[in-house]
Amino acid sequence: MALMDWSPAFSVNVRQFDDQHKKLVAMVNQLHDAMKVGKGSEVLGPVLNSLISYTASHFADEERLMQQNGYPDLARHKAEHDKLTRQVLDLQKQYQTTKSALSMAVMSFLKDWLVNHIQGEDKKYGPFLNGKGVA
Repeated sequence: MALMDWSPAFSVNVRQFDDQHKKLVAMVNQLHDAMKVGKGSEVLGPVLNSLISYTASHFADEERLMQQNGYPDLARHKAEHDKLTRQVLDLQKQYQTTKSALSMAVMSFLKDWLVNHIQGEDKKYGPFLNGKGVA
């Protein structure tokens, strides 16, 4: 069973970002599934590295499109991205130092952050970008 399922409630009505959010959900689920069957330590490093890389690329895509379209809340949105990036890099550093598996608390953090960020912050740029002709 997946940790989280994609839902139309997550849609920001910008296809590129909905697709990227779906991939992020899938990556978090992949990590969770591996932990559930006791293979977390085998896949944790590569999946965590992929999640960090993909998230950085996704954040850059969002910020670039917001900047190109004059999104008025870009600075605050970028600050949220920077905060999560620091938190996830700290998790990666902790993993690389201890080689311990991620806890369910960490998985819950990733899920909650993703859900709250998409449904809170990201939902705000959708109507703005739609108004600029971005779909």
